[in-house]
Amino acid sequence: MMRLVFCAALVAASACLVEGVARAQDPPPSEPPRQADEVLPPVLASSIEATYPPEALAQRLEATVVLRLTVDAVGHVSAAEPVQPAGHGFDEAAREAALHFSFSPAQRNGRAVAARILYSYEFRLPALPHPNPPPGGEGAGTSVSPPGAGTSVSPPGAGGTAAGGTDVSAPSPSGGGLGWGSPTPTDVTVKGKSEADRLRGSAEAVAVVEMDRAKRESADLGEVLARTQGVGVRREGGLGSSTRFSLNGLTDDQVRFFLDGVPLELAGYPFGIANVPVNLLNRVEVYSGVVPVRLGADALGGAVNLVTDRDIRGTHAGASYEVGSFDTHRLTLGGRHLDEGSGLFARANAFVDYAKNDYPVDVDVADTRGVITPTRIYRFHDRYRAEGGNVEVGFVDRPWAKRLLLRAFVTDFDKEYQHNVVMTVPYGGVSYGETSMGASLRYTQPLGHGVSMDVVGGYTRTRGHFLDTAICTYDWFGRCTDPRLRPGESDPLRAHDDVLFDDTGFARLNVEWRLHPAHVLRLSAAPTYLVRTGRSQFPSNAQDRDPLSSERKLFTLVNGLEYEANFFEGRLQNIAFAKDYVQSLQGEEPLPGNVFQRRDRDTHRFGAGNGIRYRFSPWLYAKASYEYATRLPRADEVFGNNALIIPNLSLEPEASHNGNLGLTFDARQTPSGNWRATANAFLREARNLISLFGDARAQSYQNVYDGRSLGVEGSAGWTSPGEYVVLDGNVTYVDFRNRSHQGTFGDFEGDRIPNRPYLFGNGSVRLQMRQAFAAQDEISLTWNSRYVHSFFRTWESLGQTEFKKEIPSQFVHSVALGYVARKDATSFGMTVEVQNLTDEAVFDFFGVQRPGRAFYVKTSADF
Repeated sequence: MMRLVFCAALVAASACLVEGVARAQDPPPSEPPRQADEVLPPVLASSIEATYPPEALAQRLEATVVLRLTVDAVGHVSAAEPVQPAGHGFDEAAREAALHFSFSPAQRNGRAVAARILYSYEFRLPALPHPNPPPGGEGAGTSVSPPGAGTSVSPPGAGGTAAGGTDVSAPSPSGGGLGWGSPTPTDVTVKGKSEADRLRGSAEAVAVVEMDRAKRESADLGEVLARTQGVGVRREGGLGSSTRFSLNGLTDDQVRFFLDGVPLELAGYPFGIANVPVNLLNRVEVYSGVVPVRLGADALGGAVNLVTDRDIRGTHAGASYEVGSFDTHRLTLGGRHLDEGSGLFARANAFVDYAKNDYPVDVDVADTRGVITPTRIYRFHDRYRAEGGNVEVGFVDRPWAKRLLLRAFVTDFDKEYQHNVVMTVPYGGVSYGETSMGASLRYTQPLGHGVSMDVVGGYTRTRGHFLDTAICTYDWFGRCTDPRLRPGESDPLRAHDDVLFDDTGFARLNVEWRLHPAHVLRLSAAPTYLVRTGRSQFPSNAQDRDPLSSERKLFTLVNGLEYEANFFEGRLQNIAFAKDYVQSLQGEEPLPGNVFQRRDRDTHRFGAGNGIRYRFSPWLYAKASYEYATRLPRADEVFGNNALIIPNLSLEPEASHNGNLGLTFDARQTPSGNWRATANAFLREARNLISLFGDARAQSYQNVYDGRSLGVEGSAGWTSPGEYVVLDGNVTYVDFRNRSHQGTFGDFEGDRIPNRPYLFGNGSVRLQMRQAFAAQDEISLTWNSRYVHSFFRTWESLGQTEFKKEIPSQFVHSVALGYVARKDATSFGMTVEVQNLTDEAVFDFFGVQRPGRAFYVKTSADF
């Protein structure tokens, strides 16, 4: 019934949008006044000739093609769209040439910004009596024309909404400006559109978190993302601990994670999204329930794409170092260099993380008489260490490749475990670590006639090691109190010294065909092939076959087809797509008695969806989106791991009807400042949800219940004139209910899914002042708060309310004082931060206590 109500809402919203389209000829509502900033426009640095279309040349045709060029903050042309098509092959030829132009980027207040300009490209036949025309003459596109022919800035005045940058327009024609060279437009205005703004304003269900400020703060990526509406990030402890990421109610592997479009675990970060270094990222894209085909994802609840710095121009280096409570140290290093003449490019990044995590917690301890007493102790076995690096080399902006880059990486981490999942039994010798190494090759190139291609393929090898061979029984003070009858703490039957290897090959192919400036067709294909092997170095019976040696192979293929259409000068955008899911599993299932049963399985599913956005005015737009989503089981779910999770080769895919409906208000540079607000409603009606089920001896993933997540989320913010004060806040309510009529959870039909927050919110206040002590410096004071309402750890209908275990409501604050100084391309920043300022007792899933008050200092430099 709820699905029908939500679908009806989508239909009604679509009808309203269609009605709005019918009135698109009416004047739009007035836009709030904007303050104009003078900037320096892009200046053409290099260009290539367009190929004169053979058909037009044979017919002796000439033309002028007006292009809208998007020039990014490093001077590359990221998009070229004909706005005055000429036909006869002229549009495609001009666009293909313009995509290889290079500019000195636009400048605003001395800093490079992305921009969009109108450019005219003239195709003129050579004058036959004069094979060598003088400078300023005609003859573009032929063998007798000088290089760079036919490019110039056209008389703009039709600015519009920027795509991926800053709108740059010159209102004066200045005689048309057609001919050779690169005349510079004047009287330029800025409308502040960035790539993040373009994504937010698209029909995609996406929230974008920009990392510029986060790079100067001590909060890790988990903390940064937890400040986003609809997102919950819960952890078992401090830095490096296990993390549960939720998005609109769905959690864990139901949400997929990527680094520049490559699955995160295959890109060198197998330890979870919360522990990826913030300073290596440029922005984070959070896709709620409806995932674009370019990611090649079989996600159920959405996807998160971490975008690194894609800037390639010039030479740059950066570093950051953070030190803090609980012996925490985090270091990042990075640098790049481009040889302009050859196009040879190199980039390298590295990081080191370490934390002892010896923060105090409250536990129940038995004294010498056996009396249980609440006691505060310090965690003694919770150390985390991680390090890694990657190198990227190749060529950029060559006629044969816009990007050809080889990336190689290696990462390693090791994590000690202090206790069992419910924090009742201390451990002194359990640990898990992984080493991941691999390489990938990315090739990006426009193919002509509006077609472009981006393909990446690679190989990753991951080695996981689970160690649990302790011969002592430890107490909460780290003392060995008694010898064990048999080694091992987490498993009562045997010790573990287990190693597994995952060898994975993958590819991501995306082809885009721009049929028309307003119509785009996209095709994607994403195959992945995994082979898992392993061995137990502490077998329970040396005569038996090792269960970790069983055959385990998994092939997954996700294909997608997407059609984007824009109408009424971009006010209406619609993105329709279809997906095809294929999975082939080959494996052996270990059974009691050291028997191995062959279990092969093939799966084939289809999915489809649609997103629509209508812009009522430049500062108000609405979105609606829907996807019938499928998630194929992951390798750890079907094959188990090398610890306590046993295989389940009969797992079925999860499926969900996902819907979103939202309204966004974004009024910038008004006399009263910048105002922003969003309101969204969402539905996730899922079936065959996979959950970990079992006891302390053995666990397995099973399709155990159906669920419905229905909720609302909203955010609001204000930036004062002059940007002296910035206020932001958001709130999320998630009603996630069990919909199973029978089976394991049939008795709890209608209950909330336990052990998950359903009401939480964030707020922040930032005071900042520029030019406090120097010309380009900034000092800021930021206060962040998070509230999480209480929730039950078990099913709400089980037992009496007053005796149920619950996680209490929590209200946590942090404060940070930061300073950054800049001079030309060099900057230096320092931030002092106090997290959990009031030393609140903070608990996460299953009641595990998290760190109290902590102090951090972070420095960063770019040059």
